[in-house]
Amino acid sequence: MAPVFVASVVRWQRTHGRSELPWQNTRDPYRVWLSEVMLQQTQVSTVLGYFDRFLARFPTVAELAEADEDEVFGLWSGLGYYSRARNMHRCAQDVMARFGGVFPQRSEDLVTLPGIGRSTAAAIAAFCFGERVAILDGNVKRVLTRVLGFDADLSVAASERALWNAATELLPAASERGAIESYTQGLMDLGATVCLPRKPNCLLCPVNDVCMARRQGTPEAYPVKTRKLKRTSESLWLLLARDSAGRVWLRKRPARGIWAGLYCVPVFDSHAALLEALPQSLRAIAQEDDAFLHVLTHKDLHLHPVWVESGDMAAMPGEGQWVAPREWEGLGLPAPLRKLLA
Repeated sequence: MAPVFVASVVRWQRTHGRSELPWQNTRDPYRVWLSEVMLQQTQVSTVLGYFDRFLARFPTVAELAEADEDEVFGLWSGLGYYSRARNMHRCAQDVMARFGGVFPQRSEDLVTLPGIGRSTAAAIAAFCFGERVAILDGNVKRVLTRVLGFDADLSVAASERALWNAATELLPAASERGAIESYTQGLMDLGATVCLPRKPNCLLCPVNDVCMARRQGTPEAYPVKTRKLKRTSESLWLLLARDSAGRVWLRKRPARGIWAGLYCVPVFDSHAALLEALPQSLRAIAQEDDAFLHVLTHKDLHLHPVWVESGDMAAMPGEGQWVAPREWEGLGLPAPLRKLLA
């Protein structure tokens, strides 16, 4: 089955796969790496604008490594999962310090860099250096488990390792020139455009004749992953203090926890705690807006904006600074706060 499957994927990718994306048709590891990091849990349509802006500001890994973290967060603002931006910045610095500003060519070296997991390392090594190595991102897991009828529970580490082994065994032969690049891209394209999580387009799939899940009539039953993280919820009160010049009181969040390292207004666990932190003269003019829901991957945040506007706003709780709109627009801000301020 393997040779037929590989040949079908390669042939389909070269005629029907995606080829117009700005990080394709290049062997520049900086561009490929940047796209791989941005595309983690984020749609292509969202990434396109961010990718162009990052390249315009940081055209090389050296310039990204030298950048101030706040500027990196500012450009990243809105993409979410800010740990990606933090690791990306550290990775650029590591490439400069450890590898002389040149991305290593082997996946086993790439995976030692911050924020680069096994699948991302393999994608860079395959696309840029032709290394014969398997990737296994979410889209590829879905394609391979369906084609192979792989019904082991991927929440179990041993099952994940077994799928990695199966993915490696399917790789095209090293002698097939350019096949690893087309095969790797083809798997990603199939998962993104044809072998969808719900209502897969099996009739259009180039490997439907060898797909076990289609033969069984149960493609949507794959992949199998029974253990799911429990969703939690939390209520937070946001102090939006604004002075007569339109400046907002911001402070930098701690390095750990929600919105780590971003600039944010003061956050409190209750309305009473927020009022207690304000000077007595400002408590009576604090106005609470309607709460709204902000959904994170595994947590629902119920956010309560509380506005305080006054001409004399010198005494604000905790360390922070007054920031004008033209300044905060370039800072890394949590997405819900950016919407509130806008």
